[in-house]
Amino acid sequence: MSRTNLSMSMSADGFVAGPQQSADHPLGIGGQRVHAWHIGPGLDHPVNRQVMSEMLDDMGATIMGRNMFGPVRGEWGASDWTGWWGDEPPYHCPVFVLTHHAREPIELEGGTTFFFVTDGIESAYAQATAVAAGRSISIAGGASCARQAISAGIVDEIDIQLSPEILGSGERLFDGFAPGRPELELVRVLEAPGVAHLRYRVVR
Repeated sequence: MSRTNLSMSMSADGFVAGPQQSADHPLGIGGQRVHAWHIGPGLDHPVNRQVMSEMLDDMGATIMGRNMFGPVRGEWGASDWTGWWGDEPPYHCPVFVLTHHAREPIELEGGTTFFFVTDGIESAYAQATAVAAGRSISIAGGASCARQAISAGIVDEIDIQLSPEILGSGERLFDGFAPGRPELELVRVLEAPGVAHLRYRVVR
C-alpha cells in the first residue's frame, strides 16, 4: 500500500510561503529563505541529501495545488505555462494538479506528466494511488493543497524542514484546524546547519 508523505519547508513562525506570491516571487516575498537547505550549498550536506533522496527516490505520484504549479489564475486560455521547473521537472512521475479549470495533460521530459484534476483532493488521491502501484505518494503543496490532504485523512506522515527564518506573514500550513487536529507523533529529528528536519506520524 502506498505511503502518503507531506513534506514542506517552514519558517520558525510557521509559514510555508511568504506574502504576495507571484511569478517574480513564487514562494512569496522572503519565502525562498526557508528553502536554503536544498537550494545552494545546503544541498551538499549529507543530512540534506538524505532527506532529498527520501522525498524523490520512491515517488510514484505527486499531488500539488494550482498555486504551486504556477501563477496563472482563472481559465487557462491560451497560456503555455508548464510549471516552474523547465523541460525536465524533478518529479519523474505523474503529478496531479488541483484546479477548478480543466486542461489537457502536459507531458515533459524525464517521466513527469501533469494531470489537471477538477473534482477535488479525493479524486486526485484515487488517481495517484492507482498509478503509484504501491510506491510513495507525495503531497507537494502549497499550503491549501496540503490542508485539504490533511483534512481528507489521506496523509500518513508529515515532514517539516524547520528554518530559523522569520517571515512575519504569508501562508501557514496548520491554519483552520480544530484544536488537537491533526494529532501528530514526532518520530524523527535530523539536524543540518540552519535546518531541523522533523518527521511526524499522523495519528488516526
